[in-house]
Amino acid sequence: MIPSINDPGDDTAGLLYYLYGPGRAEEHVDPHLVASFDGLAPDPGRSADFHRAIKDLAGLIDQPVEALPPHSRPALPVWHTSVRAAPGDRTLSDDEWADIARRVVAATGIDPGGGEPGCRWAAVRHADDHIHIVATLVCEDGSRPDDFRSGMRAQAECRLIEKELGLTLVNAGDGTAAKRPTSAERHKAERQGREQTAREELRETVRRAVAGATSEEEFFDRLAAAGLLVRKREAPSGDLLGYKVALTDDRNEDNEPVYFAGSTLAPDLSLPRIRERWSATQQDAAGPDDRASAPSGPARARRRAAAAAWQALVIIDHGNDRQAAALIAAAGEVLDALAKTSAAHTRKQLQEAARAFERASRSHVQAERGHDRALRQAARDLIYGGPALGRGEDGATTAMVIDMVAFLVIAAAHWHGKKNHAQQAAAARQAAEHLRAAYQSAAQHPMAVLRHRGRRLSQPLQRRQVAHLRQAMPELAEQILAEPGWHALAATLADIEAAGHEPAALLTEAVARRELDTAESVSDVLVWRLRRLADLPADASAMSEADTAAPQSAGRPKRPTTGRSTRPRKPR
Repeated sequence: MIPSINDPGDDTAGLLYYLYGPGRAEEHVDPHLVASFDGLAPDPGRSADFHRAIKDLAGLIDQPVEALPPHSRPALPVWHTSVRAAPGDRTLSDDEWADIARRVVAATGIDPGGGEPGCRWAAVRHADDHIHIVATLVCEDGSRPDDFRSGMRAQAECRLIEKELGLTLVNAGDGTAAKRPTSAERHKAERQGREQTAREELRETVRRAVAGATSEEEFFDRLAAAGLLVRKREAPSGDLLGYKVALTDDRNEDNEPVYFAGSTLAPDLSLPRIRERWSATQQDAAGPDDRASAPSGPARARRRAAAAAWQALVIIDHGNDRQAAALIAAAGEVLDALAKTSAAHTRKQLQEAARAFERASRSHVQAERGHDRALRQAARDLIYGGPALGRGEDGATTAMVIDMVAFLVIAAAHWHGKKNHAQQAAAARQAAEHLRAAYQSAAQHPMAVLRHRGRRLSQPLQRRQVAHLRQAMPELAEQILAEPGWHALAATLADIEAAGHEPAALLTEAVARRELDTAESVSDVLVWRLRRLADLPADASAMSEADTAAPQSAGRPKRPTTGRSTRPRKPR
């Protein structure tokens, strides 16, 4: 059950007309009153004179406000919240919704009961799954209600209601979530045929503009390049205080662009919060016009991102909470950058992963910037490395980095879980599911090539790789040998041996640095770890057949040649 408290307004009658009306897309069905402050309020939905009943109900609710001298009235006296059941919950009765309304207004301080002064309110139902509560922010005695942190108090009461009524248990929030789109914004998006509301589309675009950026100039250049309208807010001194963004085709009734401040898109997208990221990294990264330190292409950028994710795992597991919070936030930037530069066959799942992880990137733990430099640089490298083509080394390194980032996201889910950050943990797990789907698409071809090469290894060479596996991983060897990906791992071990490395030693290192319990295919995970550690091409098709045979003599000194033929002489 999700309560959503809207910004205060100034027109009770106007709000009631909307709630009792047909809605913007005829979505309101049988609007009627289910509860009110005294149980005697008129119900426009059951009145023969609809307009008179709306005015009467609005006047009744507004009466304590109107009783105050004009100079003492609040500028925005109208309080409005919706309370919505979770998808899949049973349809609640009017009596149940009435009880929910009374509990929510009591919990939020709007009408606390128990003899304390309260505000006037009414609860309207115009759909099976939710109600709207309208109140004014002036109590019967002219005082203001104690509605401090009313959103958190409503959330806490809804968690109790869910348990008592046997409804879906929604994860508790902590006040760090981005503001949800209003019903008006959702209906507007539906009318315009948009998949997302303007607020959601802007939030996503701004997050991608932030990913890896190191200065205000670069950030605002990216916003402009993305096609957004930008307004900057400056102090009289000329210092920049904030910004607003709008979509070019999102207009109000006066045909003016609808602007959203960064802080209203998400708490960490305000200009001061974005500057915190720049302060820790701008001295280390290339400027917007200096790409000397950027990778030469998407494949190299993905390799560096995989390495940065690998290092971040260690810090999240063993560092302090503030370091972990910084790395988890930076992981969101890497996901945003991957989504922006992904090939078509992985784009949708990577975008969904980035969208889901956005919720996991924030908590009340204050991030200690500086430890996130490598991940933020990785996000920057991905942006300036260019879009991946989805094949060859680009495609294979995409599978490599997705595999590594998936482990990073799972580590974030575990960290949030230990901190009882329920919404963030759930969001990270959801992101991990999308990453698994993206990995399957990205890894399909490169893993098929590796499996093919592994099956063509000679029997002696295959037996040697099995021996390396059993030496390094005796407890998991039989499981890995039974996996479809074993042949790909065998080919990788052969490549490692051909490159002059000790396969068993590198296997031991790959296993020791991170758990494998959450891996769906241990052999797949080891393939990418080993190819990254040994600096092998991720795209095995780039390696020749001679590379496969080379391990047979790896590590053995070559016999000196004299230029003479070694063919045996015929006997005389």
